[in-house]
Amino acid sequence: MSIKSLGAKLFASIIHKKTQKWVNNPVEAQQRVLKQLLEEAKFTAFGKDHQFEKISTHADFVKHVPVRDYEGLRTYVDRVVAGESNVLWKGKPIYFAKTSGTTSGAKYIPLTKESMPYHITAARNAILTYVHETGKADFVDGKMIFLQGSPILEEKNGIKLGRLSGIVAHYVPAYLQKNRLPSYETNCIEDWETKVDAVVEETIVEDMRVISGIPSWVQMYFERLEAKGKKAVGELFPNFNLFIYGGVNYEPYRAKFEQLIGRKVPSIELFPASEGFFAYQDSQVEKGLLLLLDSGIFYEFIRADEFFTENPKRYTIGEVELGVNYVLIISTNAGLWGYNIGDTVQFVSLTPYRIVVSGRIKHYISAFGEHVIGKEVETAIQEAMEGTAVQVNEFTVAPQITPSEGLPYHEWFIEFGKIPTNLEAFAQRIDDALRKQNVYYDDLIVGKVLQRLVITPVVKDGFQEYMKSIGKLGGQNKLPRLSNDRNIVDQLVVESE
Repeated sequence: MSIKSLGAKLFASIIHKKTQKWVNNPVEAQQRVLKQLLEEAKFTAFGKDHQFEKISTHADFVKHVPVRDYEGLRTYVDRVVAGESNVLWKGKPIYFAKTSGTTSGAKYIPLTKESMPYHITAARNAILTYVHETGKADFVDGKMIFLQGSPILEEKNGIKLGRLSGIVAHYVPAYLQKNRLPSYETNCIEDWETKVDAVVEETIVEDMRVISGIPSWVQMYFERLEAKGKKAVGELFPNFNLFIYGGVNYEPYRAKFEQLIGRKVPSIELFPASEGFFAYQDSQVEKGLLLLLDSGIFYEFIRADEFFTENPKRYTIGEVELGVNYVLIISTNAGLWGYNIGDTVQFVSLTPYRIVVSGRIKHYISAFGEHVIGKEVETAIQEAMEGTAVQVNEFTVAPQITPSEGLPYHEWFIEFGKIPTNLEAFAQRIDDALRKQNVYYDDLIVGKVLQRLVITPVVKDGFQEYMKSIGKLGGQNKLPRLSNDRNIVDQLVVESE
């Protein structure tokens, strides 16, 4: 065992003990975080406008601080972007994470000197938790890669801005710099396809042991590695033994990855966002991601089925239930208050508090009242693939409200790596799995309001071409799994019959 791997195990033990302190006292940890946030921000413009000095309980907080999304908070954010101090948080942010907006164009998410360290320590602790649980630390002696955005930062009114992954690239610890790939020059390449080819050139001869990134973009990297090296990724990198990912559910990709790698590789799932690092996988045995309750973020939860009603109840961590679909609301030490990030989660454990990301509150299908969510379609296609040779590269789902004939239906646009021998039977397997999960969808099928779903195959690389056409190929961009309209699917190139 190397000195480096021994050091990693010792450090992992220390971090585990530290983590258990708040894991074993979750409600107290969240109460402490809220108190600290309010105290730190009571003299800001937002704190004065919302009478932070009068808030001592969660009920007070609910009374004074409404739930908002970016548009709702934008008047304050615009003041911060313009260079004003003490608006949402004390002083000025040290960065803006620039993300894609909806109605507002680009969004500027503040990162402060208080919030930034948690983005780094959470990612580090996820790996150290894996080391503590498994005893495996040999990967620290080899090379590692994170497929990410460019680290080149712009500046706006004296504050640096860029993609979160590019900002985080500046915080890689010194002891990992020698192990880290790709080179800074390659990381700065803006065009994603050119960048992936350069990453392949740099890494194909290296002892890669840890690979990290959004599964859809790592898949492209693996495919090009295999094409150039004429071998499975696992043969090119015999010591590759840890895959770290976030952003989307890995399960629909797992079969394709195992084919490209040639074997199974342990993985760690992360739940990071520009607004905060919320959770990470803390167990290779138990399901779900450990919600980080002592990381400068106060969490509230609104039931998704009540979210669009007037004054829905805002639950705290001690009030949540297993299996309920909640909209995640955060207040942070970056100055986001009662902020709806748009993600929905479900708790799979309350001791400790572990979640799965179930989708986006805006990404669902309910054209007929079925309210199908991302987690349900991902689980359905995963169950349909079990025990088959079918491989799915990518997919998305949309309603077909006005078919040329017959009843309306859900249309699944799927790019297959390996197409089913019987497409109709595969569609039936997906439909059965979806009906099992969603009683409303099942009722619509039984009541003959909808017909069984229809699969439309997409041409090879069709989803990549779509993402490229809208300027979102690579980096941290993700394809929505489902939509309540056909804006995405109408731009896909499908296979001719």
